[in-house]
Amino acid sequence: MQLAEIRTWDGTPLPSALGVRLLREWTKVQLLTGQLRGLEAERRALLRTSTDPVVRQVRQPLALRAIGPASAWLYVMEFFGWRQFANRREVGALAGLTPTPDQGGDRHHEQGIAKAGNRRIRAMAIEIARAWLRFQPASALARWYDARSGSSPWRASC
Repeated sequence: MQLAEIRTWDGTPLPSALGVRLLREWTKVQLLTGQLRGLEAERRALLRTSTDPVVRQVRQPLALRAIGPASAWLYVMEFFGWRQFANRREVGALAGLTPTPDQGGDRHHEQGIAKAGNRRIRAMAIEIARAWLRFQPASALARWYDARSGSSPWRASC
């Protein structure tokens, strides 16, 4: 990083304290990037060689085109690697993907999803749903979504 060449909007050099702070932050970025690369390499090696049942569970969703290694690891480690579910409602509740109806008298209104569960899983589920629509548009699930939603902003941005 060439801090000596960087100038502010008016062409003056950066203040020395700011340069020191930027160097410190850049060192943190490099450290974290190295740690992430190491973790990804470790996971790739485990996927290739491990006979652990949890790692076998991670391999299963990788067969789908819309799910990558990070998504598969997150789902298995947060959900299926150590928990037992009795039904699909328990899975939906943990992810925060359950409906929140508002009913009163003759009024029935759906308020969307509950958002009370694991936010990382919920965000990943939304990301995977978008990837599914993008990479598997002819699948039965994508066709069902198109029929149900009509012209969706999700579909337009995929």
